[in-house]
Amino acid sequence: MASRDLLSTLRDRRTLTSTILIPLLLIPLFTLGLPLLLGKFIGGQAQERQQVGVVGTLPESLRAALTRDEKTPDGTVTRAGVRLVPVTDPKAAVQSGDVDAALRAPSPLPRRAGDGTGTLEVYAKLGNLRAQTGAFAKVQSTVEAYNRELAVQRLGTLGLGAQTLTPVTLAPIDASPEQERRSGQLAFLIPLLMLNFILTGAMATALDATAGEKERGTLESLLVSPVRRSEVVAGKLLATTVTALTTALFSVLGFLLSGVVMRAVLARGDTPAELTQAFGGQLTLTPGSALALLGTVVSAALLISAVLIALSIYARSYKEAQTYVTPLSLLIVFPAVMLQFSDFLTLSSGIYALPLFGSMVAILDTVRGNLSTGHALTAIAANLIGALLVGLLALRSFGREEVIFRN
Repeated sequence: MASRDLLSTLRDRRTLTSTILIPLLLIPLFTLGLPLLLGKFIGGQAQERQQVGVVGTLPESLRAALTRDEKTPDGTVTRAGVRLVPVTDPKAAVQSGDVDAALRAPSPLPRRAGDGTGTLEVYAKLGNLRAQTGAFAKVQSTVEAYNRELAVQRLGTLGLGAQTLTPVTLAPIDASPEQERRSGQLAFLIPLLMLNFILTGAMATALDATAGEKERGTLESLLVSPVRRSEVVAGKLLATTVTALTTALFSVLGFLLSGVVMRAVLARGDTPAELTQAFGGQLTLTPGSALALLGTVVSAALLISAVLIALSIYARSYKEAQTYVTPLSLLIVFPAVMLQFSDFLTLSSGIYALPLFGSMVAILDTVRGNLSTGHALTAIAANLIGALLVGLLALRSFGREEVIFRN
């Protein structure tokens, strides 16, 4: 029974593409391509020479600091200075795009410490990521360095050194487990993508094995054959779960592939390592975490497959079945997206007892390397119990003529 439905699925090349190629290609694109692209943009802004408008006169030392390039010993520019151009209306110049930012000093700025204080107005599109990481960031860091230089000069006249400004030095030390550091800030995407691909892979087989067969008129002949209804449901559930697990397998391979490519990119040094490591996750599994991930994914695939079969059997046609199961993706996407705020929540053990959502939390914990055995078993048990209950509902539906002949 299961082989019959699997062969029907394998005949559709589009299903094979969505089951194998899409998770294998899209997951590295999301988890690796996005951080690399972001790194290129931010790194490019540092090396690009932006135009900054100026109204009035700036201290010569501040102008020199703004236009100065920062270079490595071999002469490579790591941070380019800005190009200062005179403007009359700073706000209009920024809004029109003539300059990336503009500076205006309502009163003369101090040229040395003790000359009083001054305000330097910075006009920029502060909601624009390009401006924040480019011209505005350069102006902000340069002015901070200028203030410190003036303060150090003033301290020197009093016989004090620069360390007077920082009597206490802060030394941040990341106490996160090594796997949690490697997983990156986009780790919440892993359960989101993994369960979505499981749903996508299971959907093709489940809909074709129920509503599709009903539409073609082959389901009636199957049910009048000398096969028990429980065997029919078990076969369709097995075929759907195998398809879902195939998609899950290639999604895991996609994550592992991203980790390999990420290490190669970091070793090459083309992209800022801090940014790439912060956002791009690397999935590395120990034997224990691999077993926990396998059990969680299998149980989630079984539950999703049971739900799809139970819903699809009520549909009159394949298209109607699609309208029934489409909202399921929202039930996965919304809570999975909320996982990005999991650091702000205190998750109790009861969360893992929620079917499907407990699996998402367990997968995220596995990726971060802090999943406990009890939580893993709870998430797996919740999915299996849910799959059993929904499977019994599907079995009851297969025994009702008003459902089977509802076309």
